[in-house]
Amino acid sequence: MTDRILVFYGSYRRDRKGIRLADYLVRELGQRGADVELIDAKAVDLPLLDRMYKEYPEGEAPPKLEALAEKIRTADAFVFVAGEYNWGVQPGLKNLTDHFLEEWFWRPAAVASYSMGRLGGARSNVAWHGTLNEMGMVVISSTLTVGQIHQALDEAGRPTGDGGAALERGFPRFADDLAWWTEAARAQRAKAEPPY
Repeated sequence: MTDRILVFYGSYRRDRKGIRLADYLVRELGQRGADVELIDAKAVDLPLLDRMYKEYPEGEAPPKLEALAEKIRTADAFVFVAGEYNWGVQPGLKNLTDHFLEEWFWRPAAVASYSMGRLGGARSNVAWHGTLNEMGMVVISSTLTVGQIHQALDEAGRPTGDGGAALERGFPRFADDLAWWTEAARAQRAKAEPPY
């Protein structure tokens, strides 16, 4: 069965570099046989959170919120491409995720972080683990951190230099870990109803 994976990206900057990592992940996961879709928070352009999807009466949620809820509900797994802002999480990505809750439940998530500095968004990566776990996802232990994003990937999302080589070395384990948990979660959901 083909894994349906959503890759979420959250920068609203006009000269954003992290989209290179998102493009890389979409391409590489697709080449491994997954059905992958990029969900770009800037393109979706949800307002600052006022009302979660579940707080709208049935059939009254804005169309783009309804469409995204359906994509999340029918996905097998998620990848969050997380930029680091002042040692914390990216506001655009956090705002998008906070519009939903139960839609995320009982599926695995992976975090790939990046920054312009050497640490590759490691602090943001750690922060996302707790957040996604609280939102009902199983966060895999394998992560990717891409430092000096502007040098590690070119504009087409192709690895370059030492940073790109490190990404290529780390990606197979990351993808294998996500695939294993995706299959495990799908099998369990088919076998038994979630407990809540």
